[in-house]
Amino acid sequence: MKKSLVAIAVLGAFSGIASAQSAVTVYGILDAGIVNERGGVAGSVTKLTSGVASASRLGFKGSEDLGGGLSANFLIESAVKVDTGETDAAGVFSRQAYVGLKSAAAGALTLGRQYTPLYNTVTQVADPFGAGYAGSAKNLLPTTGSNTRTSNTIVYTSPNFSGVTGELAYSLGEVANSNSAGRQIGAAIGYANGPLNVRLAYNNHNNDTATVKTNQIGTDTLLAANYDFGPVKGYLAFGRDKGTNSAALPNTTNPYGAPATALPTASTDSRDLLVGVAVPFGASTVLASYIRKDDRTVNNQDANQWAIGYIYALSKRTNLYSSYARISNKNGAGYTVGNNTEVGSGDKAFNLGMRHSF
Repeated sequence: MKKSLVAIAVLGAFSGIASAQSAVTVYGILDAGIVNERGGVAGSVTKLTSGVASASRLGFKGSEDLGGGLSANFLIESAVKVDTGETDAAGVFSRQAYVGLKSAAAGALTLGRQYTPLYNTVTQVADPFGAGYAGSAKNLLPTTGSNTRTSNTIVYTSPNFSGVTGELAYSLGEVANSNSAGRQIGAAIGYANGPLNVRLAYNNHNNDTATVKTNQIGTDTLLAANYDFGPVKGYLAFGRDKGTNSAALPNTTNPYGAPATALPTASTDSRDLLVGVAVPFGASTVLASYIRKDDRTVNNQDANQWAIGYIYALSKRTNLYSSYARISNKNGAGYTVGNNTEVGSGDKAFNLGMRHSF
């Protein structure tokens, strides 16, 4: 249940300053499931995992009306592990943390740790699994690490112009004597009207650091669309990944017992294809997708993923789910079947769990 609180009751703990006109919304997701993974070098494993469908979280967001159609907005969001009760080791509010201004006429400008336009495109447009469950597109598409969220980021989101929206993100590398090292730039433009939703996203990552100058740039381009036909919603996406840190990372912990010299490496030139469907009927929804990773390097380490899932809605906020996915790796590729929060250990995985939002 979403709960509105007077800002002085919550924000006072963080800033000591509040306005009677401001309100804070407390929200979250609790997700836990049984995961069975097969095909790893250590054998099969069954575990209870948090965040299979959606990462478990606790968040606070709010806004203040500044007048003239302008508002101040903020969001802070913490990762929660339902299976152990721990928070994310990366920090208390390591998921998202930003503050900004929003105008209906001019758009929104936010500063802080935020999702990349590329990741938003995968989760909101391209993937029927929403980057969750065993069928997550994150298993093969470049949407992990800095391609998911970036720190020190400035994001501008345009107003909606008859269904057309745009997004521009700039992440500062914060490296002394260099304005480009560690810098990341993202952009997206989309059109949503009626049953059609289409979006083109781009991500550019400079891989230089304070101590290592590689002059290597990783770029990702993704064109995605979905169309609601009524009884079936169809999904289609094409991607191009070029350069260092531009591809989904294979599991390099030797999941298939390969010699150390034959461990899989991340592709620096690949093409991605995703085809999927979502079929709702009553309280149920069936999901299915096929993803192909076409490695264009000399290693030719291709991979294909087939996935199917089932969701049963007990209410608007609570559902039960089950999913299964399998990856076929070629020429020593080592991609694994994970879920929303884990990379997985083998080439097959089955999930059975429950998700509740409030």
